[in-house]
Amino acid sequence: MTTPHRVGHAQVLTLAVPIMLSNVSEPLIGVVNTAVMGRLEEPHYIGAVAIGALIFSFLFWGFGFIRLSTGGLSAQAVGAKDTANLLLVLWRSLALALAIGLALIAISPWLGPLAIALVGGSDAVAREAQIYFNYRIWAAPAAFINFAVLGWLTGQGRTSLVFASQLVLNLSNVALSLLLVLGLGFKTQGVGLAVLISEYGAAFLGLVLVIVLARRLGGQPKAVDVLNWHAFKPLIAANRDIMIRTVCLVFAFAWFTSRGARAGDLTIAANAVLLNLFECSAYLIDGFAIASETLVGQAVGAKNRLQFRDAARITTIWALGFGALLSLLIVALGPQLVALMTTSPEVQSFALPFLPWLAVIPLISAFSFQMDGIFLGAMATRDMRNMMLLSLLIFLGSWWVLEPAYGNHGLWAALCIFFVARGVTFGTRLPALARSAFPHSA
Repeated sequence: MTTPHRVGHAQVLTLAVPIMLSNVSEPLIGVVNTAVMGRLEEPHYIGAVAIGALIFSFLFWGFGFIRLSTGGLSAQAVGAKDTANLLLVLWRSLALALAIGLALIAISPWLGPLAIALVGGSDAVAREAQIYFNYRIWAAPAAFINFAVLGWLTGQGRTSLVFASQLVLNLSNVALSLLLVLGLGFKTQGVGLAVLISEYGAAFLGLVLVIVLARRLGGQPKAVDVLNWHAFKPLIAANRDIMIRTVCLVFAFAWFTSRGARAGDLTIAANAVLLNLFECSAYLIDGFAIASETLVGQAVGAKNRLQFRDAARITTIWALGFGALLSLLIVALGPQLVALMTTSPEVQSFALPFLPWLAVIPLISAFSFQMDGIFLGAMATRDMRNMMLLSLLIFLGSWWVLEPAYGNHGLWAALCIFFVARGVTFGTRLPALARSAFPHSA
């Protein structure tokens, strides 16, 4: 838990590579679930899982501030060498995670039908999506506990433990999906049950890890300190801003999927295949964003502007390089990847004309991912909220102009504009962020 004075390429890779390896297993859930559903004859199974996964992206990542704020605050506590605060961040985040998870379960009988109706789709898609929802909603407490655990470990730079925890979650999910759907014939309910079981397994492992680490750091703080309302207020304020930012991000993808659903089962199935492939590249690039979050947070906590500059510069170089590489891989292997995702000739032929949009996204999105990591490490949550709101408005304006004229191509073009807008708007605020975080530095 020492804070270095300078950041080098080796340190960035030491942090980023385990995150990349764990992250790349995350979209495997969507890839395998889509591929498993793609082995069934009717395309509405793919659409149902896509809509179900979208709803939980909105629900769960709408509360992704639990991981994000926990990571940023933990990193700053490490940089400031404040062990007591580091432990308080952990237990406050776990308490918040459990409360939110139980609240979502309580309102789920009304939430599920409403969410599915808002997204849209055919009757067959909506019916199967409801089945998926009914299983996966019970994983909410475990999912949010996992967010808190991962954020706390990431902020300390314990990325090897993050890798182990995520690998257990994602590989068990993949194995259970294959077993329950292809082996036992459970179809949509098998996919939902697989997520439920794997989330609780990972939550149990994560709690064991953090309890052991907390004892090594000096035990557990008193409950009265953990639940101190005045101490909770800054956490809740930061979480509010991050939640608005995350809801905007997920809303953009929700809008994208919803518009595809309204265009028909083939469109939503093809877009789901391509978006799952994009997620694979996004999670890889995000390894460098998380590395920047950790290193920037520690730099801000240590009041070390030189470390901040190094962290931002080196992680961004690596992210842009990986984005370019992944774009080239999609250009070279796109048709084969689509064929791997679905055996339906109709879905394959419908998806192929949209591959150029998929190919360009990893490169143009890499900078926006980095900005998220840098601003989060500095806990500049108001800027994150404001710039994301502006980017969402630009996306919706682009969609309004482009989709009526160009159909699904216009929808993909609007999504590309959204990523560019995020990078540009955040980038313009970066000098002000540096001045605010280090007011007494040259």
